[in-house]
Amino acid sequence: MLSRTAGNLYWIGRYLERADFTSRLIEATQRLAALPSSYGGSSNAWESALAAACQIDNFAATGLNVDEHDVTEYLTLNAGNSSSIRSCLESARGNARAVRTALTEEGWEAINTAWLEVSRFGTNLSSRESLAQVIEYVKHAVAAFDGAANRTMLRGDAFWFINLGAAIERADNSARLLDVKYHLLLPRDEPVGGSLDYFQWTTILRTVSAMTAYRWVYNDSVKPWLVADLLILNRQIPRSLAACYDEIRRHLDLLASHSGRRGPAHRLAHAGHARLSSGNIEAIFGEGLHEFLTQFIADNNRLGEAIAEQYLF
Repeated sequence: MLSRTAGNLYWIGRYLERADFTSRLIEATQRLAALPSSYGGSSNAWESALAAACQIDNFAATGLNVDEHDVTEYLTLNAGNSSSIRSCLESARGNARAVRTALTEEGWEAINTAWLEVSRFGTNLSSRESLAQVIEYVKHAVAAFDGAANRTMLRGDAFWFINLGAAIERADNSARLLDVKYHLLLPRDEPVGGSLDYFQWTTILRTVSAMTAYRWVYNDSVKPWLVADLLILNRQIPRSLAACYDEIRRHLDLLASHSGRRGPAHRLAHAGHARLSSGNIEAIFGEGLHEFLTQFIADNNRLGEAIAEQYLF
């Protein structure tokens, strides 16, 4: 496969995953921002959304207010934000058009329809109803594309590159979400384990659709170290870091088997997978959750760069 084609497919997976994460993040932040002031308040909820999306500096440069309307509009429809839902869908569609023959009709239609539906809103949110519609279109489109890819695509390099991109992006998003909760969301005068802390960890679980899974696995009240264990080390949950690296390693190994070549990306992926396989949550908290997640995000970025150098240039 040509490197340009591989790059288009890889970034389809990343852009769709990013759009899906942003839509989930907005819904979660709306829940946090709706907390009664008697719970300790959540005045920095929208700042936390920008932090989780890695957009604090870019947003600050716009001069917009850190409030629900400006932040949600920036994260959904702002054409100047390369990571907004609109921009992600536009980029995914552009990449899909470039490799139209590598996708099935169902996969292309899912991406194209999502872009057409979201683009009709322009670049301004007129109401909360408009926001809800945008989020619904994104969630439906990503689910439709996942279904189309899994049910209709050949298990070959095109399928592997799409899923590789999605897994790299998903791992980054999950790590950033956990790190933001640990360092930004909880006000300094709010006790760990208090009502606000409980509500925020519950919201994190709902952001990644893991609330029911948490109850099944732990049969316990929501506790920070158990949430971290679920989203870092538990392979049963698709958005955990360990599950993402299972996917990354598997798809890189399939690509290596297909091409007969291995490289730096494979070594980094296997090293990351080994660290997660041998890790335990007590050691992670002993080392420092923030320190662990910061290192993970840096290593994941290095893996993304290695994949680009090995396959996409």
